[in-house]
Amino acid sequence: MPPTKLTTDGRIMEWIKDYAEVDPGHRHISHLFGLHPGTQISEQTPSLFEGARRTLATRLSSGGGHTGWSRAWIINFYARLKDGAKVSEHLQLLFTKSTLTNLFDTHPPFQIDGNFGSTAGITEALLQSHTNFPELLPALPPSWKEGKVSGLRARGGFEVTMEWKDGELQKAKITAMTGNNTIIKYKDKLFPVSLPKGQSIELGDQLK
Repeated sequence: MPPTKLTTDGRIMEWIKDYAEVDPGHRHISHLFGLHPGTQISEQTPSLFEGARRTLATRLSSGGGHTGWSRAWIINFYARLKDGAKVSEHLQLLFTKSTLTNLFDTHPPFQIDGNFGSTAGITEALLQSHTNFPELLPALPPSWKEGKVSGLRARGGFEVTMEWKDGELQKAKITAMTGNNTIIKYKDKLFPVSLPKGQSIELGDQLK
């Protein structure tokens, strides 16, 4: 397949040539597959990372994200872009514009993609591991001042439990489900972890 490239104005190129977009606000944003659920676009590829951000901004300013499943994907995109404020903004738009009173996602009449996708987006905001190591609270929305979560699974065979307050991680418990080595990341801090199967490590004061 052809490599991911940028358009002349710095967005992710959707087609093999830099065609003028006929529908710049289309709800499909499949050319950001490399950002989510793929792994080709990340902070480790800064020009593509910024290109993905520009792509989203253009689609949304032109009317994109007007269906539940598309909005759910946008939530995941912004989680991968480490933008917690945008995660929160688009979750609220999903709730107000595309969620029925029984909590079904509406397309209409109903699409499970929006329900499963938004749940995935919330998880991506709290834990990511697509760059080969678990990162804790990578895109925590500012409005989620305090909370806790348990049972999240990271690639490499790890289970994560976390608790945060005032937007800061207070403690975390990492359990090895298979026995593996990894590096846990929180903000600019890195914690090497080597655990046999079934063993756990708890992080607390060293997170601050």
